[in-house]
Amino acid sequence: MIQFAVRTNSRFEMLDITRQVRDLLKESKIKSGICHVFVPHTTAAVTINENADPDVGRDIIMGLDRLVPLNGNYRHREGNAAAHIKSSLIGVSEAIIIENGDLILGTWQSIFFCEFDGPRSRKVFVKLIPTE
Repeated sequence: MIQFAVRTNSRFEMLDITRQVRDLLKESKIKSGICHVFVPHTTAAVTINENADPDVGRDIIMGLDRLVPLNGNYRHREGNAAAHIKSSLIGVSEAIIIENGDLILGTWQSIFFCEFDGPRSRKVFVKLIPTE
């Protein structure tokens, strides 16, 4: 298992971490398998989505804010209940197929770290599992 740090700069943010994950895969020399990306935080998440237009990330955050408003009638005392709910909705892990030494992602897809309670220093764990 490998980990790397992510630093977020705002309360809500989607950071493209595809390059970091691809660099780890390249160093491993694994040609075929599964890449498992895991975020060990209860107020953050990881997802795969479009990387070409930065408005997609903004729209995702806006849509989540409509579904789960920051100031709802929550009982959680820390004031970040919405972040916990968003993390659960998006999820804390992604599995990506590895083939020919690269991640199988669509033309416009990237892996995004989703921050819902920043700014913070966070961790991302990557497990590369060869199948050859």
